[in-house]
Amino acid sequence: MRAFITGTDTNVGKTYVTCLLLKSLRESGHRAAGFKPICCGDRDDSVALQAAGDPSLTVDAINPVWLRTPAAPYAASMIENRPININHIERSFSLLEQSMDAVLVEGAGGWEVPITRDFMVGDLACLLKLPVVLVVNNRLGALNHTILTANAIANRSLRCAGLILNHVEIERHSATITNRAILEDVLELPILAEVMHGETDLASFDWSFAK
Repeated sequence: MRAFITGTDTNVGKTYVTCLLLKSLRESGHRAAGFKPICCGDRDDSVALQAAGDPSLTVDAINPVWLRTPAAPYAASMIENRPININHIERSFSLLEQSMDAVLVEGAGGWEVPITRDFMVGDLACLLKLPVVLVVNNRLGALNHTILTANAIANRSLRCAGLILNHVEIERHSATITNRAILEDVLELPILAEVMHGETDLASFDWSFAK
């Protein structure tokens, strides 16, 4: 089982959701790993994925490129004068894929975040040939961000397997209540899960799209 986890923006809960999915896979008996190709700033996301996935893996195996500057990958690489090696990322993913039953790749920021001048996060999903799961921060404004991102995924001829609505905030209001129905109607994509604020279990998640 393989999937590329992207988000409508940064701070939409991609790591949180990916960790829940890894927990679900491990509890069902799979050797599962998260893969964070690029971290910028701290390495907390990679450490969280390491803890949620297979305990035998090192942080470096999960996160082959670490830039210390908290910025978009292209900006961080220019500031540090460290060009990002896409081939190294691809090789690292291949090694992980060979040893695991399931690998979930978590992108950096949103779909069109630049990794190099001519290579975006979406291009990485194309390179790895993975179905895409789109994590949405279910809030006011989510419709625009989600529709734009879903269309951008389709424009790269990739399959968006579905959406995961993540309630980052505890408050509910008219937008968070109606977004699901509108997105299902407009995009005709399945809602794979709705993660309520503080939820810690996605045991019933349907993985049929990733087999």
